[in-house]
Amino acid sequence: MYTSHQENNEFNMDNEQIATQGSDQFSEAISDLDSVLDDIEASLEENAEEYVNSFVQKGGQ
Repeated sequence: MYTSHQENNEFNMDNEQIATQGSDQFSEAISDLDSVLDDIEASLEENAEEYVNSFVQKGGQ
């Protein structure tokens, strides 16, 4: 099937826009994950012993 040069350019631009949008969403997700991990790290620095003890089984749990 023959497509015109203009159609190919439009197709390529659409693919570039999709790739850019996906890259932006990926970067945002990584940033959100980093924020969550920073919160966890800060919490553990403050009360690591309490955090670990919350996983210790007590009396047959």
